[in-house]
Amino acid sequence: FDRDQILQLINAMDDILDLIQDVAESVALYDLRSVTPEAKQLAEICQVCCDRVKTVVGLLPDIKRSDAILKHCQEIDRLESDADRVMRSARSKLGREENDRKQVMKLRVIYALLESITDRAEDVANVVEGIVLENS
Repeated sequence: FDRDQILQLINAMDDILDLIQDVAESVALYDLRSVTPEAKQLAEICQVCCDRVKTVVGLLPDIKRSDAILKHCQEIDRLESDADRVMRSARSKLGREENDRKQVMKLRVIYALLESITDRAEDVANVVEGIVLENS
């Protein structure tokens, strides 16, 4: 593989880890004691995205399995779109139903961080797709 592609892949995966840490620190910093169903759903999507990232990176040494690799990349793209929809819905619900402005601000930050994890997973998928297409 190209060194630049490897660096892009490493940086994109590092971005995912940084955002996961940001979520954990924000939950503690904001003293969130309960989680909304939407935050839980976003976290579950993030978990599946991270599982798919692990899978596609694990498959890269066997580049001949390009169909399987690309299938997982497409799944990451779909999950990122799902996370976008969940976040938009969650923000809308917050605006309609939450009266505590501090809570609204805290949850908006958490939602955005969680959705950003799926964006970075999509970045990994894009890098992997480039590697597969160039090397298969």
